[in-house]
Amino acid sequence: MLPRFRARGGEARRGKDINHKISKRIVAEAERTGRGIALEELTGIRERARLRKPRRTTFHSWAFAQPGSFIVYKAKKAGVPVICIDPAYTSQECSQCHRTARANRPAQARFACKACGFIDHADDNSAHNISRRGG
Repeated sequence: MLPRFRARGGEARRGKDINHKISKRIVAEAERTGRGIALEELTGIRERARLRKPRRTTFHSWAFAQPGSFIVYKAKKAGVPVICIDPAYTSQECSQCHRTARANRPAQARFACKACGFIDHADDNSAHNISRRGG
């Protein structure tokens, strides 16, 4: 059996490799389509998140900044513009009518606008808002 520290190092290398591959695809797609990339500014996310004890370990072990930093340096090298967006209310704002309400998020993964009735997966709705804010 491998010592515990070696297993963790291998897991970190695997995660880093995956983040490199994903960031490479994102930048290649932006370059191919002639578009820029809008990223959510995640500064302070660990302090803002309120999670129950069983989920804290998983949450705090995730490298939030790593994929963004990989995208930024690869985009700069490829000449693709990158803009960081303030994430405030992107998950509560309707991507169709742009009304913001806490009640628009009846569940973690579900978005349902109380004003216009638009329904979508919460992450997809937020991504549309981030894209729009990025111009």
